Amino acid sequence: MKPADKTSEGAAGKHSVAEGQQARTPIGGNTNEGPMSKPKTTDAIPQQGHVSHETAATPVGENAGTTPPAPVSSVVADSRLSGWSWLVQFGAKSAIVVGVGAILLVMIGFAQRSEWITANGFSGGDDATQIASDAGGDKDKRYICPMMCTPPSTEPGRCPVCAMELVEATGGGSGDGISVTIEAAARRLVGIQTAMSKLGEMTRTIRTIGSIDFDESRLSTISAYIDGRLEKMYANYVGVKVTEGDDLALIYSPQLYSAQTEFVTSLDSNTSSRFGIGNSDMQEMARENLSELGMSQEQIASLSKSRTPQSRIRIKSPQSGTVIEKSAVEGDYVKTGQKILQIADLSSVWMMLDLFPDDAANVRFGQQVEAEIQSMPGEVFTGRVAFIDPTVNKRTRTVRVRVEVMNFDGKLRPGDYATARITVPAIPGALVYDPALSGKYISPMHPQVIRDEPGKCPLCGMDLISTVQLGYALEPQPQQQVVTVPRDSVLLTGDSGVIYVETEPGRFEIRRVHVGPMNDTEAVIVEGLAAGETVATGGNFLIDSQMQLAGNPSLMDPSKAPSYAPGPLKLPESNPVMLAGAAGQEFDRAYDAYFEIQCALAADLAPPPVALNTMIDSLSKLEMLAEVPDAAQMQIAKARRSAARMDGSLETAREAYRGVSHALLRAAVAARGPRSAQALTHYYCPMVPGGGGDWMQPGGELANPYWGGEMLRCGELVREMGSLGDRESGSEGVWE
Repeated sequence: MKPADKTSEGAAGKHSVAEGQQARTPIGGNTNEGPMSKPKTTDAIPQQGHVSHETAATPVGENAGTTPPAPVSSVVADSRLSGWSWLVQFGAKSAIVVGVGAILLVMIGFAQRSEWITANGFSGGDDATQIASDAGGDKDKRYICPMMCTPPSTEPGRCPVCAMELVEATGGGSGDGISVTIEAAARRLVGIQTAMSKLGEMTRTIRTIGSIDFDESRLSTISAYIDGRLEKMYANYVGVKVTEGDDLALIYSPQLYSAQTEFVTSLDSNTSSRFGIGNSDMQEMARENLSELGMSQEQIASLSKSRTPQSRIRIKSPQSGTVIEKSAVEGDYVKTGQKILQIADLSSVWMMLDLFPDDAANVRFGQQVEAEIQSMPGEVFTGRVAFIDPTVNKRTRTVRVRVEVMNFDGKLRPGDYATARITVPAIPGALVYDPALSGKYISPMHPQVIRDEPGKCPLCGMDLISTVQLGYALEPQPQQQVVTVPRDSVLLTGDSGVIYVETEPGRFEIRRVHVGPMNDTEAVIVEGLAAGETVATGGNFLIDSQMQLAGNPSLMDPSKAPSYAPGPLKLPESNPVMLAGAAGQEFDRAYDAYFEIQCALAADLAPPPVALNTMIDSLSKLEMLAEVPDAAQMQIAKARRSAARMDGSLETAREAYRGVSHALLRAAVAARGPRSAQALTHYYCPMVPGGGGDWMQPGGELANPYWGGEMLRCGELVREMGSLGDRESGSEGVWE
């Protein structure tokens, strides 16, 4: 073989090794020929495979030709050994990789449990804190439960109620932190509806149960006046209807016959008794004896004409009605006083109701009651309150109320059950305005008898009395004019109430309100809302959910929501009662202490303890004085409760001062003292957070107690409430 051929064969062998076991073949010898060189002829391919085994066992170099080739069996064995070694090495490397990965996962889990790694990255060291601070930090972020179980939190984690992961609050708010803006398309999609709050009188309904009973004033019991035998029963079954004067029974009585004989004898006798009793006296005594034995005046007059005594007497019905009880039958021998029949006039029945004491306190004589009877569902009967039991049943803790109901058609049956409704004012007061009874006259025994003029009751003959004596006012009462909203617009949780007010189209602002009495459709808003504002009635839960997602105050956490309606406090027009004596002195003493606290707050000082205690003491005394009107006492009680929260920091005192001011402003509308009646000024500052703030001063230059030195002259004059009269003003204020 020529050197050229030898070189070519070596190159082919080298190429074969590179394709097969390149990792186990050392490279040496000729470096001028690359490992990818191919043979020049194609008929040596079978030999190349044989040469590759030889090449694998023989190093390529300068002395390659001097080493004899290894046997074929040795080469094959070496190849099998190399394959097993490769599998072992591959398995070992794979096991090492899997082990390292498992160790890394365990270390990552431990780091997360130790809070070295959080969802936002590493949290180790001051450097990480500095990076988070440079990026904006998480201190302003709020995290909420997806199921809204708890209020928003400033820290991530899990919900303590449902154990779900807290999520970061998303956007959706308007940027002011107390409202959300909802587009018109989304508003139509979720069905958000609105209504307007209104000022007026609101009533509530007292519901109770009762039963129909006989009118005891229309019951008659027929008893035997004398001993005798019932020979005939004309009303011989229960349920028979009778009219006044009808025959009920025929009684045989020898005693009655003797009495009639004496009466006839007295009529025919012209002699006088030796005891000085004349003929006229004997006749009168005999007549009286017959009347006591049950004979009517018509029967006695008939006996006087006939002069024929009768041993049998007919018992007449004293009234019209229905026989409801029959206690004897024909042939019975009855004794004097024994009950024979009982007759009831069912044209009028009683409805006996059971009320709780607090509900019974709001019910008055003559008040109208509506009822449905169990046997006639859907049909409404009306009656009027005739009696209110002055005692409470010790066993049931209820008060018995009697209602008189007309029953001319006989549909009401005694013993039937009734469900009654009584409408009363939502705000109770000393006087109640009822258009049906205002300025009328009513019977003290039969409340169904109502007349425009005084007179006599046609049923009992008693004088009619004025409804004013029963507590019915001649005109609507101002204290019963309240702000009301639809009931479904109020979201309640515990003592908190939330309403969403639409201040602009599509913008809904949260408002924390004080909710008063409620009926089936409306709710009274005592504080926090003015009449004429638009509130959300449908879809307000969806609005509240959007507020929660935005991290704003919501039903779950309404503490930061405003609780006052914007604008100055609206006061009703009225003539305050001028208090004198001890009541007037305590009233002025409380307001003087209030003015001293106002000066301290305007000077950025906490309320003086002496002034605060003086105000609370005077307000407590005013609550107990009978001379103070009820409307003023209610506001004085609110002022005292708010003043009790002023004993603290300046910020706490200013927050509670608004409640004291609102209550005392309303109290000043109902009553005044000698000094407070002369000088009293109402101011308002719209810059106070949460709807602005009102306060009073006895005069002088405006001094804002809510801002102090920061904005001392910020505010506006609302009205002068002194002796010069209540004059509103919206343009005389002093502004900064």
